[in-house]
Order: sequence, then C-alpha cells, then structure tokens
Amino acid sequence: MHLQTLLLSLTLTFTIQTTATPLPFSLFTHSAALTESQLLAIAPTSKSCTKAPAKGECATAKQAAKFISKSFDKYKVTSQAEQAAIISLMAFESEDFKYNKNHFPGVAGQGTRNMQSPSFNKKYASSLPEIKDKLPGVSNSPGDLLDLLRSDAATDFGSGAWFLTTQCSKSVRNALAHGSETGWQRFISDCVGTSVTDERRDYWERAIEAIGV
Repeated sequence: MHLQTLLLSLTLTFTIQTTATPLPFSLFTHSAALTESQLLAIAPTSKSCTKAPAKGECATAKQAAKFISKSFDKYKVTSQAEQAAIISLMAFESEDFKYNKNHFPGVAGQGTRNMQSPSFNKKYASSLPEIKDKLPGVSNSPGDLLDLLRSDAATDFGSGAWFLTTQCSKSVRNALAHGSETGWQRFISDCVGTSVTDERRDYWERAIEAIGV
C-alpha cells in the first residue's frame, strides 16, 4: 500500500510539474486585437495625420490597429514574433503609416503598407476574391493595380500578413517564430530580400516589446 501511494504521489508530482513548465517560445500565440497604444509604441509619429506628407495615404495608429488585427485573423497569424515582424516591417516601410505608395525613387506600382514590389502586388491581388472582377481592367498597369489595392484599407494593410504566410518558407517562419534576432534577420534577408539596418532593428525591437514577445 505504501509503495502504491508513493508511486501515485510521484506520478501526480511529475504531471503537475510537466504541465507547469513554460511552453517553447514558438508555441506562444496572441489573438487579441492590437491597440492604438501598442502601435504608437512601435510607430511613435502615427498619432495623427495632421500635415501628412502625402495626401490620402496617411493612417493613424488607431486606424492601422483595426485593419492589421483583421489581417492577422484572416491569415491566421497568431505567433507574437511573427506579428511583431510584420508590424515592424510595415511601420518602417511606410514611415509610421504615412505612405502606402513608393515615392522615393518612385517605382511605379510599388506600395501597400509593406511597400511590396509590383510582382508581389500582382500575386496578392490575384489571391483576393473580393477584387477578382476588377482585375482585368488594371492587370496591365502596375500603378492602377496598386491603386486598386490601396483603395480599401483592408487590402492595403493586409499585404504584410499575406506576404509572410504565402511567400516566406517554412524554415524562415519557424526561425522567426522563436522570437530571436537571428530569426528576424532571416525573415528580412531571406524572405523580404533586403539588408538588416539599425533603423529596421529599432522598429523590430520596439515591436517585440510592445507585442510582448
């Protein structure tokens, strides 16, 4: 009887300790809606669109939070580290959500909030059933196609989540989901296809702190 009691006690102790052990980082998820304050912490100048540099392009943190949250729901981006990477990319590329079109040097058709190239915008547009009927009229003009994507805030802000979930390899996403700087660097270099800079890193560091990675 004493031996059985001891074994039961050890089993219960092991079970409790096992379930209490923190999950691996890659398993932590976040499905709550983003807040204005979180985005302001990442993109400090996005409080207002007063004196915005490009007419009709600026979005405030409050507006951005709503549509970025919707994009995470749509594309099932629940990893906190992935969310932070997407937000930091969009905030950096759009200069705190002030732009959704490339002005410098002015590449025709490059835009949406993560400043996708025209080729990616074409893929993105083709994946959206809600604009399928409008594509024939703009498919031969990168600028017109971009204007179509920018005309709806949902598609404008949805490009970042679409890009990560459809254009990045599984190995890049797995590395990114662990929340390390190395994983983020792989996302920037291997998927986005650009160089890591101090300014990009600053945005990412603010994002992981604001999201709670």
